[in-house]
Amino acid sequence: MKKLKSSQVARHNDRQSCWIALYGKVYDITDFLDQHPGGPQILLKTAGQDATAEYESVHSPELLEETLPSSAFRGLIDPDTMPKTESTSQPRPQQKQKRSRPLRSMISVNDFEAVAKQSLSPAGWAYYSSGADDERSRYEAARSFRKLTLRPRVLRNVDHVDTRTTILGHNTSLPVYVSPSGLARYAHPDAECALAAGAGKEGLIQVIPTSPSMSIEAIMRARISQNQPVFFQLYFNRDYQKTEAMIRRVEKLGVSAIWLTVDSPVLGKRERDDRLKAHISGEDEYVTLEEQKPGVAKAAASGLLNPTLTWSDIAWIRQVTQLPLVLKGIQSVEDAILAYENGVEGIVLSNHGGRSQDTAQAPMITLLEIRRYAPHLLSGPMEVFLDGEIRRGTDILKALALGVRAVGLGRPFLFSLTGGYGEAGFRRMVQILREELQGNMALSGATRITEIVPEMVNTQRLDKEVIGSVKL
Repeated sequence: MKKLKSSQVARHNDRQSCWIALYGKVYDITDFLDQHPGGPQILLKTAGQDATAEYESVHSPELLEETLPSSAFRGLIDPDTMPKTESTSQPRPQQKQKRSRPLRSMISVNDFEAVAKQSLSPAGWAYYSSGADDERSRYEAARSFRKLTLRPRVLRNVDHVDTRTTILGHNTSLPVYVSPSGLARYAHPDAECALAAGAGKEGLIQVIPTSPSMSIEAIMRARISQNQPVFFQLYFNRDYQKTEAMIRRVEKLGVSAIWLTVDSPVLGKRERDDRLKAHISGEDEYVTLEEQKPGVAKAAASGLLNPTLTWSDIAWIRQVTQLPLVLKGIQSVEDAILAYENGVEGIVLSNHGGRSQDTAQAPMITLLEIRRYAPHLLSGPMEVFLDGEIRRGTDILKALALGVRAVGLGRPFLFSLTGGYGEAGFRRMVQILREELQGNMALSGATRITEIVPEMVNTQRLDKEVIGSVKL
């Protein structure tokens, strides 16, 4: 096997020829630069150097062979002879401690966000917390819950409260699931594996992201049993063969449903994330702008995002797999009706956590649209889910009362892993949500999920923000 000198590798340090060393092996990643979901700048910063520290701060070593073809391998090298890059993704000193604060001191979901902000690296915090443009959509989602008020019923026997329900026919101890969120390794070395193990122990269902920090196989192995249901988020690659191969792969691994992301045909402009990348690029202004200019096309070309995806592709997926299909990212009643007519098993009312199009309406307003113009969708065979800024048991209660089957949490569960908490932090957050939902169900007069009804929520203040007319 060919052995290379550090001077040989160092010569390949630009876009025309980009080599990096990982775990004592040298790879030519020139053709991969524009396919990298995080953009080429991060990779170019490590060109001609040992990039192991930067790589393993966000990825598992076992993903390497999955990401790069064997043809990219150029030879071996002694890592001690290579100049090493300092990772921009390393956690702050607090995260290296065993625990930031005792878990018993974490009383609300928001407490974990405070820990995450202190312990995550600047790159990790920017990636997790940023929204598109002015980030109005993210915070409008939170505001929409505050504009809804509860109408509790009293003098009911609420001695025992049961929060169990089903999602796509699979049992769950709470009407809550783990939304797909990438790069969980920023938060904790166990990343999505910690979420898988914790979800199994708490009786929740995890939706595995398309591009996790760990391999999909490792995440599936982290389940507490082979019977633990998991779903898979699919970004439809413009290469149909690659999409089919991914579906076949997760089918073989035993996932129970496909959640197709439909709200991101192109990449949203996430300015906080972009500013940090520009700051660490080390390049002059002109070059940095040139690197950033092909951002949307770059992401689309990588296959992760697909601007050619249309409703006709739903039929193609149906031909490829018999797994239940959920469309993640419905933002209007018109598209909810089209999803129903296309026979999908579920939809997620979501604006991608405010990370795609800024000022896109809050998912809760989309839910009220459906209640006003197509209420039959909420009582039919298609299950309706909702995500975006769920932080309290009252948020869950309001969504369920208005017709949602279950809600998803993404950022909060990532935050729960930070500060050294890992799986224990995730389980603590689930327990907080469970206690809050149980308590608020009792206060509202409901002992089972089926007893949570629309009359328990006053929507009048938010109803005013629903579009006045639609063409169906």
